Amino acid sequence: MAGMSVLMRSVVPVWILSILAVVAVGVFVSPEMYLVFFPVVLGLALVVTFGIQLLVPVRKGFVNRVSASLGGAVVILAVATAVLAPLAFAAGAKL
Repeated sequence: MAGMSVLMRSVVPVWILSILAVVAVGVFVSPEMYLVFFPVVLGLALVVTFGIQLLVPVRKGFVNRVSASLGGAVVILAVATAVLAPLAFAAGAKL
């Protein structure tokens, strides 16, 4: 990781955590509850993002790093929603 920029070192872990959390929701949660847990995953990504940013000693680029972390997490959750929402509605989920 020595060659990676501060942006990538602080953003990629949030993306990986988001992917792992979405997979965990898909595996361990009943299908009708998928759409209930996705906001929880986004909240977890938000908390982890700020936790990581507190550990980064570089102040410059804070907004860019937070935006990249949360933007990536939102894209991951959007893809997961597109994949799992039909299964959730087929199982009886309601809006």
